[in-house]
Amino acid sequence: MGALSHLRIVEIGSAAATSYCARLFADFGADVQKVEPPHGDPLRRTAPLTPKGRSAWFAFLNFNKSSVVLDTRDAGAVSRLRELIAGCDILLDGRGIAAADCPEIDLDGIRRDHPGLIHLDLAWFGDRGPYANFAATDSTIRALTGLVKLVGPEQGPPMHAPDFQTGILGGLWGFIAAASSVLGRMHDGRGRENHLSLFEASIAVTEYIMFEAFQRGDIMRRIGVNRFWPTFPVGIYETKQGWLGVTTVTPAQWRAFCEMLGFNELRDDPTLVMGVDRLRHVAEIEAKILPKLKQRTAQEWFAEGLKRKIPIVPVPEVADLIADEEKRARGAIVPITIGDETGFSAGTMQRLTATPPLRGGRVPDLGEQQARREAAPRVPAPKPAATDRLPLEGIRVVDFSMGWAGPICTRTLADLGADVIKIEATQYPDWWRGVDRRPAYVLEQMYEKSVRYCIMNRNKRGITLDLTRSKGLELAKRLLADADLVVDNYSVEVLPKLGLGYDVLSKINPKLVMMSMSAFGAGSVHRDCRAYGSTLEQGSGLPSVVGDPDGPPVMSHTAFGDAVGGLNGAAAVLTALIHAKLTGQGQFIDLAQIECMMPFAAPWIVAHSTSCEPPTKYGNRHPDFVPHGCFRCAGEDNWIVVAASDDAMWPKLARLLGREDWAADAALKTAAGRRAIEAEIEAAITAWTAARDADAAMTALQSAGVASGVARLPIDLLEDPQLHARGFIQHVDRAFIGRHPQPSMPFRESDAPFAIRSVPPTLGEHNREILGGMLRLSDAELDELARDGIIGTEMLMEEQLVKEKKRAAG
Repeated sequence: MGALSHLRIVEIGSAAATSYCARLFADFGADVQKVEPPHGDPLRRTAPLTPKGRSAWFAFLNFNKSSVVLDTRDAGAVSRLRELIAGCDILLDGRGIAAADCPEIDLDGIRRDHPGLIHLDLAWFGDRGPYANFAATDSTIRALTGLVKLVGPEQGPPMHAPDFQTGILGGLWGFIAAASSVLGRMHDGRGRENHLSLFEASIAVTEYIMFEAFQRGDIMRRIGVNRFWPTFPVGIYETKQGWLGVTTVTPAQWRAFCEMLGFNELRDDPTLVMGVDRLRHVAEIEAKILPKLKQRTAQEWFAEGLKRKIPIVPVPEVADLIADEEKRARGAIVPITIGDETGFSAGTMQRLTATPPLRGGRVPDLGEQQARREAAPRVPAPKPAATDRLPLEGIRVVDFSMGWAGPICTRTLADLGADVIKIEATQYPDWWRGVDRRPAYVLEQMYEKSVRYCIMNRNKRGITLDLTRSKGLELAKRLLADADLVVDNYSVEVLPKLGLGYDVLSKINPKLVMMSMSAFGAGSVHRDCRAYGSTLEQGSGLPSVVGDPDGPPVMSHTAFGDAVGGLNGAAAVLTALIHAKLTGQGQFIDLAQIECMMPFAAPWIVAHSTSCEPPTKYGNRHPDFVPHGCFRCAGEDNWIVVAASDDAMWPKLARLLGREDWAADAALKTAAGRRAIEAEIEAAITAWTAARDADAAMTALQSAGVASGVARLPIDLLEDPQLHARGFIQHVDRAFIGRHPQPSMPFRESDAPFAIRSVPPTLGEHNREILGGMLRLSDAELDELARDGIIGTEMLMEEQLVKEKKRAAG
C-alpha cells in the first residue's frame, strides 16, 4: 500500500508544475483525478513526440493518474467538478498558467463546506507586482532568474536549456507545500491555501550565486561554454571516447587531479591553490589538461578518479541512461505505457525503502479511469482549530548535512516550522563556512562571515559534537532518540562507520525517518564517487540535450544539482513523515542526488525509448515555438529572451517589428509555417532589440502581449522590482555579518512570505541551550566537554586538526 494512498487529489487547469506535483502524489498511491477539456490538456501536444505523435513531456508528467473530461458546454460540468473537489483532500490548481477550459467554480463556497481542503494554486509571477500580468515561458522565466546569462560562449549569445525546468522545480515546491499542509492538517484539522510563484520557485537554483554577489559584488560574467565562476576546472571535457565531467573545489581535489594527469608542476604551483586563483589562468591550464584528457576514455578517467576521490563522472547520452541496469533496478528508469506504445521514463527519485513508489505505469488516455492498487481508507482530520501554527510545528529534525543540498532540504522544513538542530564539529564545520584552514582565515573568524552558509541555515539551532569520540556519539544518540527525522548528505559510509547507521538508530527510535542524500545512492556500485551539484548535472543526461546541434554537451548551471537534490529530499521526507505519523513506522530513504536531476532529461528519455532516434538539439530555438531565442540588446552584454509561445502571439510580435505583411501572411499563422523563414524572423528581432535597452524592450514586448524576459545576472535579482513588490527578499541582522538579505520560500499562505524567525546559528551557538536544556547536562559537564574538544565554538586550524588526529590515534 502506498504511503499516500489515503489521499484524493484533483488537478485542474494546464500547468506542468501542477501535473508534476500531482504525479509525485500518484507515485505513492494517491488517487489523482486529472480534469481535462474534450480536446485534452494542451500539454498532450508538446514536443518531443513519440513515433505515433504523443507528447513525451505529457507522458512523463501524467502516468499513474486518471483522466476526467469535463465540457463547459455540458450543464452538469460545474456540479460534477464541485463534487470532485468536495470529495478530495488536495486541489492542485494550474489555471493561473492556462485555464484549459476548466469550468468556473465557487472555491470559497467549497472551502466553507469543507474547511479541511488543501488548495495549491500557481502563477508565473504571483498575484501582484510589475510582472504579475506578464506572458511567460519556461525560458523567459529562467532568463529573469539569472539562469541563462552566465551560460554559453563568452561573446554570446547566452545559451539556455530547452523547456521543462520550471515545471519540475515548481512541481517539487508544490509538492512540498501540499505535503506539509497534509502534516499540518493531521494536527489542527485545518486546510491550507498556498500560492506558488514559478518565478520565485526557479530562484532556488540560483539563489546562492545571487547572495554571493551581495557579498562579493558584481564579479560574475559568462566566461565560456562549460566554464563557471567561482572555481576551475568545473566543466565537461572531451576524452578519447566520450565526455567527462570534472569538478575541483578543494585544494586536495586539485592536487589529486593534477597528479592523475601527471602535472606535478601545476599541483605544486602556490598561485593555483584555490579555484578563484585558477580562474585567472584558464587558458594556460586548459592548454595542458585538454590534450591529456583525450589520451584515455571517459570510463578510464572515471575509474582513476574514484581511486583518488576526485569528483569526476562520465557524461551520458540519453541512450546510456535507458540502458543503465542499475538505474532500472533502482527505479530511476521505469517502464511506461502510452496508448499502444511502450517505453521508459524517469521514475520517482524519492527512494523510500519501506513504502517505495510505483515503478512506472500507464499514461491515461483522454477520459480513462485507471485501476488503482489497494487504496487506504481516508484518514479523518481533527476538527479544524483556529490557529496560526506553522504546518511542521512539533516535528524535530537532527541535521547532519552540510553545503547546499542537505541544508536547503532542512532549511525548507525549518521555514515551515520544524525544530531543526544542526550538528557540526569544530574539527569539521559545515564546508560552506569555507574549506580554508589557514591561520588568517580561522583567526579572523571568516567561517562566520559566509553568506552562502547563512542563507541555507536560518531558522535552525546549531550545536557542535565530535562524533568520533564516545561522549559526542552518545549525546547524538540521545538527541536522535526523540527525533522525527535525521538527514545527512555525507558519503554513504560516514554515519554507519560512526555507529549512526539506520540499523542502529531504528532500534533506538522505531518512528525515526532517516534520509541519506548521497551522490549515487547507498547501494550503487558508484557509491564511493565524490560529487558536487555540478557532478550531478554532468551525470544526469541533461547536458547531452543542451547546446547547438553539433556542439559539445553543455552544463546549464555550475551547481544545479544541489538545489534539485535538496528539494527532492524535502519531498521525500515529507512523504515518509506523513506515513510515520499515520502508522508509527519510520523508514530509511536512500536518495541518490544524481537521479534527482534525471527528470530534466525525462522527455527525451521517453521519446528516445519509443523511437530509438537520438534527441534533437535545438540550441536556443524551440521545437514548438517560432520564433524563440536569446537576442542582443543595446549596451555591453545585454540580452533578452523572446518567444512566440502560441500562434495568437505571432501577429502582435510582427506588428511590433513593423512587419504588418508578416502579421497578415496566412502562411505564417502557424509555427510550422514560420519555421521556413525562422532565420529571417530572428534577424528582424535582433535588429529591433539591438537598438533598445533590454528592460525597455521587455516592456514594449510585454505591453504587446509577447512573452519575453531580460537575461539577468544573479546580482540583478537583489534589486528586481517583482521580488521587492512581493516581499521575497527579507533582511536579517546576524553577528559577524550584520544586516543581509535572505530569500523566501516561493509559496505562501497569505500576502506575506513565511517569516525568518531566527538568524543562522554561529558555530556551536546553541550548545548550552540544547545539551543543557534538552539533554539536561550540568554546567560542569558542558565545561568538561568543551575542555575535551567534544563541543566548542571556534573552528580548528590545520595544525590544530593535525594534533587532534594524532591525539585520537594514540
